[in-house]
Amino acid sequence: MQSKGIEMMRYNFLLLVLFCCLVSSACKQKTTSQNKSVTGDSDAPVTVAYKKAALCCESNIPKRFASLTVVNVELPAITSAKSHDGMIWIKAGSYQMGADNAQADPDEFPKHKVGVHGFWMDATEVTNAEFARFVKATGYVTTAERKPDWNELKKELPPGTPKPADSLLVAASLVFHPPKQAVDLNDYSQWWAWKKGANWRHPQGPGSSIKGKENYPVVHVSWYDAAAYSKWAGKRLPTEAEWEWAARGGLQNKIYPWGDEPVDQGKVKANTWQGHFPYQNTLKDKYYGLAPVGSFAPNGYGLYDMAGNAWEWCADYYNNSYYKSVASGTEDPKGPVKSYDPDEPFAKKRVIRGGSFLCNESYCTGYRVARRMKSTEDSGMEHLGFRCVQDK
Repeated sequence: MQSKGIEMMRYNFLLLVLFCCLVSSACKQKTTSQNKSVTGDSDAPVTVAYKKAALCCESNIPKRFASLTVVNVELPAITSAKSHDGMIWIKAGSYQMGADNAQADPDEFPKHKVGVHGFWMDATEVTNAEFARFVKATGYVTTAERKPDWNELKKELPPGTPKPADSLLVAASLVFHPPKQAVDLNDYSQWWAWKKGANWRHPQGPGSSIKGKENYPVVHVSWYDAAAYSKWAGKRLPTEAEWEWAARGGLQNKIYPWGDEPVDQGKVKANTWQGHFPYQNTLKDKYYGLAPVGSFAPNGYGLYDMAGNAWEWCADYYNNSYYKSVASGTEDPKGPVKSYDPDEPFAKKRVIRGGSFLCNESYCTGYRVARRMKSTEDSGMEHLGFRCVQDK
C-alpha cells in the first residue's frame, strides 16, 4: 500500500498518524493543506492540520510512531533441543527476486538473482495462543501496551519538531475503522483510528478480545515484539530474500504464491478485501477481518497465508534503492546496512511482506510475492503480524 514522491510536513504527519495511516510514497500530485476531524479514543473528534497526500492504487502501511525506546527483557534461556514442530523445510535454491508485473513499484527493481540457503519456516503466522505462551513465560509487555517516550521519539524527527499533546502520547495502536459509504481514498483517516487500549489482547480496543481466536494470527506487534518472541522461541525473523523465496513456493517468476491467476478470479485463494475498499466487503472469502491461520490452500512449499490475512515482519532494514546495490546477484543477502526511505529520511524502517485482509486490486496489491512494504520498528496495527524461521 503506497506511492511515491511527496514529503509531508513532519509534525502535521505525526499528529495525523496517531489516528490514521501514513502515505509514505504518494502519487506525483500536489498536496493541499486542510483541517480534518479524526476519531480518537473519546467521543469528541480531534482536529489536526495535515498535508493531504495523494494515493494511487497503493498506499503505505500505517505506522505508529517514528521511534520508541526498546525495553530490554531478560528472556528465559532455551534449554530444550531445537524443535521444528509446525515448521516446513524450505530447500536451498536460487531465483529472480523482484518485480514480476506492471503493478511493481520502483523499489522492486531491478530484478536480480539471489541464492538462498535451506531453512525451516513456520507453516503459519504466529498465533495468539503461541504469543500468549511467550508473554506468560516472560512477562513481556508489547510496544502497543507501553506509553511512548517523547524524548526518544523526537530523535528521529527533524530538529525543532514541536511536541504533540500528552493526550496523544498514550498506550494505543491503529485499528481499522471502516466508513459506511465510499470515501476519497486520498483521505486515509477515513478508515484508520488511533485507539487507546488497542493491543494484541484487544485487537479492536477495549471491550474486544481474542477469546475464541487462539488460532488467529497475533497482531498489533511491533518489529521489536516479533524479534523478542523469535529469540525466546529459539528462532529468528526471516530475511526479505528468504521470505520471497519461500512465498514463491517453488514457482519461478510468478506474480502470486499460486501463480499468475488474478486474486479475484477462480476459487478463493487468500484472505483479502473483496468489493469496494474500504466500505463494502462482499465476504467472498467468508472473512471480514482476520481469518484463522491455515484457512486457505498453502503454496507449493506447504506454507499458509503467504498472501493476505496479515502483513509479516522481516529482519531486514528497508532501503528503497537496495536492489540496485545487488543488481549483479547475491547469496544469502541480509539486507542493507542502514534504513532509508526518501519520503521519511529520519525514520528507521524494517521490511514488511505478504499483504493483509485489507488488500485488494483497487487499493493494495500487497499479496504479490515481490511487493515490498516497510514501517518503523515500533509500528503495530490490526493487520500486522509475523512468522519465524530457523536454521538447521
